[in-house]
Amino acid sequence: MGLLSEGTPLSWEETKAYADHVRKHGIQQFLAQYHKLASRQKDILYWGDEVEYQLVKFDHKKKKTFVSLRGTEVLSRLREKGLEKPDTEASTSWHVEYAEYMVEGTPGAPYGGLIAHFNVVEANMALRYHFMFVEASIALRHYLNHIDAIASFRYLVNLVEANTALRRREIMAELEKDEVPLSQTVYPLLGVGEFTSPPAKPDPVNSVSRSLFFPDEAISQNHVRFKTLTRNIRHRRKEKVAINIPIFKDVNTPSPFVEDFSALGDDGSSAAAALPDHIYMDAMGFGMGNSCLQVTFQACNLSEARTLYDQLAGMCPIMLALSASSPIFRGYLSDIDTRWPVIAASVDDRTREERGLEPLKENKYRINKSRYDSIDSYISPLGTCYNDIDLTIDEELCKTLIDGGVEVLLARHIAHLFIRDPVSLFSERLDQDDDNDTDHFENIQSTNWQTMRFKPPPPKSNIGWRVEFRPMEAQFTDFENAAFTVFIVLLTRVILSYKLNLLIPISKVDENMKTAFKRDAVLNDKFYFRKDVVTDATPPECVQQCGSAACNKALSNQYELMTMNEIFQGKDEFPGLVPLINLYLQSIEVDVDTRCTITQYLKLISLRASGELETSAHWMRNFVMNHKLYRHDSVVPEGTAYDLLTRVAEISSGKISDPCHLFPHIMRSARHIPEALSNAEAYLEKKSRKTHSGSKLESPRSSLANGESNGDSENLSETSGSTGS
Repeated sequence: MGLLSEGTPLSWEETKAYADHVRKHGIQQFLAQYHKLASRQKDILYWGDEVEYQLVKFDHKKKKTFVSLRGTEVLSRLREKGLEKPDTEASTSWHVEYAEYMVEGTPGAPYGGLIAHFNVVEANMALRYHFMFVEASIALRHYLNHIDAIASFRYLVNLVEANTALRRREIMAELEKDEVPLSQTVYPLLGVGEFTSPPAKPDPVNSVSRSLFFPDEAISQNHVRFKTLTRNIRHRRKEKVAINIPIFKDVNTPSPFVEDFSALGDDGSSAAAALPDHIYMDAMGFGMGNSCLQVTFQACNLSEARTLYDQLAGMCPIMLALSASSPIFRGYLSDIDTRWPVIAASVDDRTREERGLEPLKENKYRINKSRYDSIDSYISPLGTCYNDIDLTIDEELCKTLIDGGVEVLLARHIAHLFIRDPVSLFSERLDQDDDNDTDHFENIQSTNWQTMRFKPPPPKSNIGWRVEFRPMEAQFTDFENAAFTVFIVLLTRVILSYKLNLLIPISKVDENMKTAFKRDAVLNDKFYFRKDVVTDATPPECVQQCGSAACNKALSNQYELMTMNEIFQGKDEFPGLVPLINLYLQSIEVDVDTRCTITQYLKLISLRASGELETSAHWMRNFVMNHKLYRHDSVVPEGTAYDLLTRVAEISSGKISDPCHLFPHIMRSARHIPEALSNAEAYLEKKSRKTHSGSKLESPRSSLANGESNGDSENLSETSGSTGS
């Protein structure tokens, strides 16, 4: 959930007075780490996922649901149990989130570079779920200790799936009767009446958010940072945040759709901020109280991290649309399918001047986006000519970075992040050792919640250069979350192995993001995508399948609009992402049984892209519109929400399967990789460390999984990472 420093939080006016101090020293801290680690080489692949769970309480007699405000209590118990377990990829780690009804689960240690780690992801996710509910064991496969290079891939696949399942089991063991952890993106009745257990009432006069709908009690009680962020974002903006999402116009929806908030204590400001025919929300919790699925990768060096950051940036809107699971906000059917515009508006601290609504007087910049949005520039040399939008930067800080030896594109990226003010600061952490601390840098870095995050190595750690893939929505089941995770990991291997180029102009990525928000974008819309992905460095076998390399084509000829199915299955000379992954799998000679496991993941991705399987958003919308209590007026009745979440809980736990949403599969997960593989990985890690400084440093396995964080929901773990998204 981002940087969680301890201490006494400062007010916005106090924080504002130290903003330049934080920026100046944050840049010096980055430079200190950059000089130490820019030449670091030969780190092996580590990666991990992060899934955020919402604690939902069911009243089966009254057929009602609530979010359960026991996140702090449940998290404490999960962490106590975690102290008894070793930090391995078969264990779990738990972190605080923005909302009191949320907890975040990650692997106890990141997955390593061996293919065998794919095999624990789903089982680890399941353990996170079930452990909160029942003390039950699950029969998992045992694998031979003696393996060859081909079989190692099989174990990695099963580790991913198994590790995912572990987390769900673990969290379930800590819940009370009628409580269920759901890996859903948005609680559909968030902000509707008495939606918390125990009950809590909003206070639009004295609360930190001044919300008409979202009480302070629903914000995490675990750390003061969350309420501080909420208060300071509102104070910096000089008004409440205003979230307006188009309502889905059904046959009985009023036109225009306008709400009266006077009974909730509105002083007129909310009525003025609410747009006709839109669902209005007014608190950070409506965005940061949502869940997401994120994946973090460690690159072998700085150059590879910059390459992955750029190459995955264009995939962000694609995977956001494919994972869409957010059709309902504040009890209304919306005309969008994803959380992204909601969370972007929920933390938009820009003043009216910065948003271009008033002339610049007190502020320095016009800023085009919220601090939670898509990236604004590529940072690798290949991306230079695709940076086709104006980038607002702090020119003085950019010069400091360049004079300090940072390459121009990376310097501009950092200087762009640092146009933002810190919005959470603690008095005890004002003065730091810039050579050994990074809190001021992370203060700004971790509150730029973009689709991709470039992550420098933390001080005094063996962790290397990392990138975080942040756009995906949380899915109902461990199988789905594992499938999306494994797909992205495999795609990174394909990009690096075949030296592919997926870049399109940043302006087109922005257009794709807007398309991704739309209702049923997977079915009805097209996305800009690169036609020719091979480069001069692409191996011949891949060139033969993809067509001839064309690195020097005019930019406008390098991309075109494609359907989601064409992006994943191919069109003309472009073979599609799934066939490219299959080509890669063939090149490493995966055995038949292992291919069956991965094929299930790729099948899910392919069927979602073709529309043969519904996205979670489409499935939820259809459920509501066909429910007996729904009156086709865009309002989701309480009884409908109860039945919807009951069905989601049954699907999540594996009690039932819905063929429109998810095809049957057999979990082939394992809790552990074989000892021989672990020994091999330890050998590779030891060889890798010989190139780095060797004092007593934190293990990358534990710290990468449990280290700093970002957040859609604001999290701690940056191997996975989120902040209420």
